[in-house]
This record gives sequence, structure tokens and C-alpha cells, in this order.
Amino acid sequence: MSSSLCIHYHRDFDGMVSAAVLAEILRAKMGEDPTWKSVNYDQRDNWGEFQAGQRFAIVDFHFHPRAEYWFDHHPTTFLTEELRAQYKPSDRWNWDETSPSCPPLILAHAREHWQYVAPARFDEMARWSDIIDAARYTNVEQALFGEDPALRIARAMTVAPSQDWCDELVAAMTVGDLDSVAAREDVEKAHQRASRNRDKALEQFPPTVLSKTDGVVHFDASSNKIRRERFAAFYHHPEARYLVGVIPTRAGFHVSCGENPWSPLPGTAHIGEIMERYGGGGHRSVGGANPPSLADARRVAHEVAQLLRRSLHASR
Repeated sequence: MSSSLCIHYHRDFDGMVSAAVLAEILRAKMGEDPTWKSVNYDQRDNWGEFQAGQRFAIVDFHFHPRAEYWFDHHPTTFLTEELRAQYKPSDRWNWDETSPSCPPLILAHAREHWQYVAPARFDEMARWSDIIDAARYTNVEQALFGEDPALRIARAMTVAPSQDWCDELVAAMTVGDLDSVAAREDVEKAHQRASRNRDKALEQFPPTVLSKTDGVVHFDASSNKIRRERFAAFYHHPEARYLVGVIPTRAGFHVSCGENPWSPLPGTAHIGEIMERYGGGGHRSVGGANPPSLADARRVAHEVAQLLRRSLHASR
């Protein structure tokens, strides 16, 4: 077995901060010199054999019984009931589905079990992880046009030049604060490009809408000529309760689903559990899946939209 430990993290802002935080904790308290590499939902095939013969940790992603350290907050983290039965809280494993994001969970665990005192920059990263991962933005304008360093980094990640770029940003987060990471030339360049994409996406979104009935916006932005913006539906349709649609990814097509975080009415469905039926996952208010083809993705999006409409009807 390899002697070095690799931290595998979900490829988003929350996951990157989680990896940086755990890396520094393991260096300070466990004498480890870890590496890190991102993972995503399309890498769950043959999960039991994941990184066979290697030492690894997992943060902000599915439970694995061979992980030496594991932290997550997703309610859909256990891929099977057998895996669920193998989880027991310990000084190296912790799961809390009530946590808005993963970094605060790791920091609280490290304080309790390893007497780790986090630097202020990690507390700040954790605060922004909660905001970004749980969509706790003040309003849709902050979500779309916010200029805080964390928001600039998160937007820059939407045009990451490669999967490995996220690993570079994790390295920067282990030694610097959000201001210094956001000030990197590559981050600034990506942010400028992503901001142009955002403006284009907001312009292109209305024609992608297939239906906007009963509080659910159903769209199809599967063309690679169409820019994608997570909150475009709520920018154009603030009255909507849910959005669900198809978007392209490097690996194929993704069905994205989310609840309007600024709706005065509470959601009625658990999106993560719905998307889990289609091989994906997520939280109560947001989730996604990666069906094997465009036709499958369109079918799944249509079915999920119908499920959400029925859920809203039942609550009336």
C-alpha cells in the first residue's frame, strides 16, 4: 500500500475548501504530507474498488469504508444500505447532514478530537462555503454579480481550464486567504471569462425554457452553444419555486435541479433523494444526476419536473 495519503474532494468551492482545511489539519496534527485530487459523480462506478491499494481520505463526497479520514454533509452520501451500515462516527469519520457545507464540520471535529485551533482564514472560508453551497446569498443579485473574493473564485471555477486546476487552487488555499487566491492572475482571468459567460447565459436563458407552469421552470440548455448560469431561472422568473433542466458537461449531460432560495414558501420535495433515483444525489434543496445520454437526460428532467409539480399540488 502507498505510504502517502491523497485527499479526494468534490469538485466545487465547498469541496476545495474542505480539502485545504483537512490537508493543513493532517500536517499539523497527524504528521501527514497529503496530496489531493478532485472527484465527481461520474467517478462512482465500481465504487468498492476506488483507489484500491492506496491510502486516501474523502471530503464532501460519498462514504467509503476504506477512507482513513472521511467527512461529508450530503444526505445521499451512502450509495448502498450496506455502506450505511458500515459507518460509525469516530475520531476520523464524521457525517452531519444538517451542516450547510463540509468545512465547518471538519473544523468542529478537529477542535473536539484533535485540539486544532483554526486560523481566521479557514473560519472565513468555512463561512463562505456555507453561503455558496447552501445558496444562502442575500438575493439573486449577490449570487449572480457578487464581487467578494469567495464569489469570484466560485465563479472562476465554472470555466476551469482543466480538472487539475482545482487542485492548484486547493494548494493556494492551504497557504493563503481568499483575497490572495482571488488575486491570482489565473483566477482573475477565469473570473473575467466567467462573468462574460454569465451575461451571455442570462441573455440566452429565456429561449431554453420548455415550460414554466405550476411553479416549476423546466429548461433544456443541452446545446454547447448555450451558456449556463445556475440562477438564471430565478433571475428571469423570481416567482418560480423550482428549476430543472439539462446542461452539457465534459463527461456528457447533467440534469440540474434546484429550489428557489429566495421563495417565501418552503420547498415540498427532497431534491437530493429524487435525483438519487436517477444515479445522482444532493441536498434537500439542490441536486443533480448524470444520465448516460442526452435522450436519458431529457427524459429524467421531464420526469423530475412532473414529480416537483405533483409535490407542489399535493401541498396546496
